[in-house]
Amino acid sequence: MEVDQDPIRSFLLEEGERVPEKLQILFLDFETLWERRLWHQLTEKLLEFFADPESAPHRLAIYEKFVLSFWKKINALKLVSLALSASSQIQDNNDVLKFLTAVKEKVNEPDSQDAYVYATVETARVKQLLGDLDGSRLALNETEKILDRFDSIEPVVHAAFYRINADYYLHKNEYTDYYRNALLYLACISVNDLTTEDRIRRAHDLAIAALLSKDIYNFGELLLHPILDSLKETDYAWLRELLFAFNTGDLRKYRGLDAYLSKEPQLAAQERFLKEKIYLSALTETVARRPPHERTLSFTTIQHETTVNPDEVELLLMRALSLKLIKGTIDQVAEVVRVTWVQPKVLDKDQIENMRLRLNEWNEGVEKLTSRVHSRMEVESVF
Repeated sequence: MEVDQDPIRSFLLEEGERVPEKLQILFLDFETLWERRLWHQLTEKLLEFFADPESAPHRLAIYEKFVLSFWKKINALKLVSLALSASSQIQDNNDVLKFLTAVKEKVNEPDSQDAYVYATVETARVKQLLGDLDGSRLALNETEKILDRFDSIEPVVHAAFYRINADYYLHKNEYTDYYRNALLYLACISVNDLTTEDRIRRAHDLAIAALLSKDIYNFGELLLHPILDSLKETDYAWLRELLFAFNTGDLRKYRGLDAYLSKEPQLAAQERFLKEKIYLSALTETVARRPPHERTLSFTTIQHETTVNPDEVELLLMRALSLKLIKGTIDQVAEVVRVTWVQPKVLDKDQIENMRLRLNEWNEGVEKLTSRVHSRMEVESVF
């Protein structure tokens, strides 16, 4: 069935007069490309228009009165992108959900499942805003099963999934899953594409999650990520310093920062857990500073390095072993622990210098041993 062209021409003419002057030329392109049925080029021009912040008040009308007249002719993923931009102009979240639900049904075809995922995860986001976390989880679980079937997919789709999945776990205070999904989201995008406010918020939430997770004791990926620098010269700069204190087990630095914990209710409520976590970090740092052949430590040494009470040393060691932060055996009678492995950490400058010194010592030891072997061989050759 042919589309009645006069209403569309009239709409483009009228709307083109309402938009800012710099965008009016695009409406001439819209009409020309639409008449010539150059759908790909028309879609690109629409994406260009929707990307301009000044187009915001006009997007919904253009989507509903123009784009939907030929939506079957254009790439499904780009259709969803246009729809998402248009939906940002809808005020009521219930209406947004209805709008996006209609969009996802349009692209629910075998050859456009990437677009279906893209639209569905956005419905999950709106459900979170409406307080329907169970509904959001169902939508995310559905999309995850679809994503598992793809060998490759557009980064924008994966980014949307990880971002909204992370937000779900943040709502649930499930810190480990939030941390992992948030970092996967950042791996799909350029940090520079985020606004300053978004970078600070994401870095703040990641820092809180890293500290409060009962499973994450190695913050290496976060400490090396540029997102963390967003906290510098902000009211959250202390949070960044706190992460580095935990990474090195720096108890003195931690005690200098613990007064800030009251600024974050989540951290203040878990102060006892945070102390255990910093003690464990101090323990692993104590082990890591020593060369492998000197990793038999007395309980007294551990008590001195970690500052735990003498009767808490064995419990600390057992906790570290159960979390697989270290591997080894405890001799309760001799009150020593023999460590065979310690979880690696991201090294700061002081730790790198310490490793350099240890490598130099090892190299000197090898040279001395080599020299003794050569000397002995020379003596034996004489006889």
